[in-house]
Amino acid sequence: REGYFRAKRLVDIVFSVAILVTLAPVLAIVALAVRLTSPGPVLYRARRVGQYGKLFAMLKFRTMVTNADKIGPLVTAGDDPRITKIGQILRKTKLDEIPQFWNVLCGDMSVVGPRPNVPELIENYRGDERIILQVPQGITDFSSLWFRMQEGLLEGTGDVMADYETKVAPIKIRLGCFYAQNG
Repeated sequence: REGYFRAKRLVDIVFSVAILVTLAPVLAIVALAVRLTSPGPVLYRARRVGQYGKLFAMLKFRTMVTNADKIGPLVTAGDDPRITKIGQILRKTKLDEIPQFWNVLCGDMSVVGPRPNVPELIENYRGDERIILQVPQGITDFSSLWFRMQEGLLEGTGDVMADYETKVAPIKIRLGCFYAQNG
């Protein structure tokens, strides 16, 4: 599998450079839109756990009010009042995720692999589920497709975290383990 991961890393680098260069004008427009529509930084540095448990800052265009991670749950529902107006558009179009190609270029992530999670949720992984951390975490994976509209699934709930932990997390973990074993 070492040869596979070396080839995968090369493809990640080439693909990330191509995406970042090609979408540079889009990145500039989105950055300007975020800057002009809400106070705070353009990029959000989400604390995530990567391969082998290494902590890193996953980059995203900021779609929520500044310090949203300190004033609400770790998981976001579509009706979360912390989401900015431009943030709603960026989330629906997934444009907020484009800066993660920089994380791929730097080696923190891969294009394809289990989505990196916050440390607080990684703590809940049982021993056999920690296999997820043996492979590079990615921008997209099976669960990204399965839960493409995750925010809508969690809308209107009384306890977003409880619903995430019962409805979403078990399936995401199983899909992440499947990828780690077979991807």
